[in-house]
Amino acid sequence: MGLFRYADLPGEFNIAAYFLDRNDDGRTALLTGAGRTTYGELKALANRVGNLLTSLGVRRGDRVLLALGDGVESVATWYGVQKIGAVTAEVYTYLRPKDYRYFADYAEPALVVADRLTLDPLRAAGVSNLLVVGVRPEELRPGEHCFGTLVAEQPDTLAAARTSPHDVAMWRFTTGSTGDPKACVLPARSALLAFEWFAKGVMGLRPDDVVLPVPKLFFGYANNMTALFPFGVGAKGVVFAERSTPETMFRLIAEHRPTILINVPTMMSAMVAHPDAGSYDLSSLRVCVSAGEALPLELHRRWLETFGVEVIDGIGSSEMFHGYVCNRPGASRMGTLGQVVPGYDVRVVDADGVPVPDGEVGRLQITGETAALGYWQAPEKSGEVFVAEHTVRSGDLFSRDDEGFYYYKGRVDDMLRVGGRWVAPAEVENCLRAHPLVVECAVVGYEVDGLTLPRAYVVASGELSAAQVREFVRERLAPHKCPRSVVFVDDLPETASGKLNRLALRTQ
Repeated sequence: MGLFRYADLPGEFNIAAYFLDRNDDGRTALLTGAGRTTYGELKALANRVGNLLTSLGVRRGDRVLLALGDGVESVATWYGVQKIGAVTAEVYTYLRPKDYRYFADYAEPALVVADRLTLDPLRAAGVSNLLVVGVRPEELRPGEHCFGTLVAEQPDTLAAARTSPHDVAMWRFTTGSTGDPKACVLPARSALLAFEWFAKGVMGLRPDDVVLPVPKLFFGYANNMTALFPFGVGAKGVVFAERSTPETMFRLIAEHRPTILINVPTMMSAMVAHPDAGSYDLSSLRVCVSAGEALPLELHRRWLETFGVEVIDGIGSSEMFHGYVCNRPGASRMGTLGQVVPGYDVRVVDADGVPVPDGEVGRLQITGETAALGYWQAPEKSGEVFVAEHTVRSGDLFSRDDEGFYYYKGRVDDMLRVGGRWVAPAEVENCLRAHPLVVECAVVGYEVDGLTLPRAYVVASGELSAAQVREFVRERLAPHKCPRSVVFVDDLPETASGKLNRLALRTQ
């Protein structure tokens, strides 16, 4: 059977009907600390949620802001929104009131779904019309609705809205590491095409797979890989409310014996550095998927030496819904982000959009029908990024070799001009990570008398001096790439999605 194409899209398509309703009721959909939830149970809850949303005035095309921790209710709510033809928009659950105020003003949702963790900051932000999970009715204020009580009163059957694959179905927010988050406006077809091209074409998802995510489900990468793509083949996802730590991940692996671990380099580094790392059994895993940021070569080596679990590194974005370049299970090449995912056209281009020869560095330009329709209420920025139909020109710098493997070289806005020459922080960071005492590091620019100089922030596992760090780099890279300043820290700041927050380092 050939590759599923844009022309193969059905005339009518509803995400909930396709990914949830087609599964056998008795199969397990989700695993939690409380046990298993079957597809039949999840369908019934999603239908009740959809009926409740409609009774609260949510209509097709309306946005529903989800400020929920991970659990069966959050997954069912996501599908309930999709089933009635409304638009899901997920936000992080550890935000400050002013951040929730920003998202509420920006998205203008018909309803905000909250839980015990997010209720107080949402109240402090003055956000109203809340549907609240996990609280008793007497704890709520006027204008707030009790999820548990109201959902129980609803029927558990619901016909899916007759939506098109081209209707707007999802908002995915950019991380906001370089400014206010923006919403990528995504059509329903993005979910189906990415499932066909990535989940089936690259990962080869199977009905017996059990997927455990490190990032929380507000992060599109984790949501897709845990509670969307697996449902397309009748597989299982693991959901848990607590924060992800190495101890939590080791415990969940032992408890649920997942076959796929959805990871990020920051957590991979923490797991490898755990004092008891070698004693944990990760043999149930057939693969660990890494995304969110580039996986350093040295960390990849340490992971394989410690756990022996294959790592599939790749890159995707909210703008393209999911991954478009990725390594393949059984054919991963360390130090690269792999080859083009079937269905996409990916090129390395110069500032004018002209492809550069293999081996040269340029920006990544991706064409594929999973692309967002643009950024909400940001026409100028949309024009800079969405440069043609179904085409995104990213801020990521890459080179490609003659076998079609892509090498990450940093981001356009991260590049440092030092002494008239360009320095890629990623290159210096990869060098530093090869030092046996460097656990993690980040390189950013700082100014002295108007000149930009590189500074290294280093998390070390033992006694290490700035002079030793600088000498280590000087022996391996050109002199102008050597950090002029070295700052030792206990940890590095992260964005809500677990990526390194370079903006926070630059403003220290």
